[in-house]
Amino acid sequence: MSEAYRNEEKGGEVRLDSDGTFSATDVLTGATSGPVDFSGRWDFVDSETSDDFVHLAVEDGGLGKVGGLQLHPRGERTVYFRHDPDGPPTMKFTKVDTP
Repeated sequence: MSEAYRNEEKGGEVRLDSDGTFSATDVLTGATSGPVDFSGRWDFVDSETSDDFVHLAVEDGGLGKVGGLQLHPRGERTVYFRHDPDGPPTMKFTKVDTP
């Protein structure tokens, strides 16, 4: 089983699979100048000192030397990237039904 999140405006998608892997396609993270595809492993971080987040350990794709990113949940159906910790979300995604 997997969970998929999509940005309808830009067309990007993030898929979190139950085996701990993820894939991201056409995603703007703020770490690069344009949309990229990347994949790797994910883990939910239940933080006691900050907001909870999903850590994406990037193993393959177009992010170059970026080894990991944080995907922040907002409510039950929205997640987002925020490249600048003090800035607004870089790209938001809404949960979609998966086959």
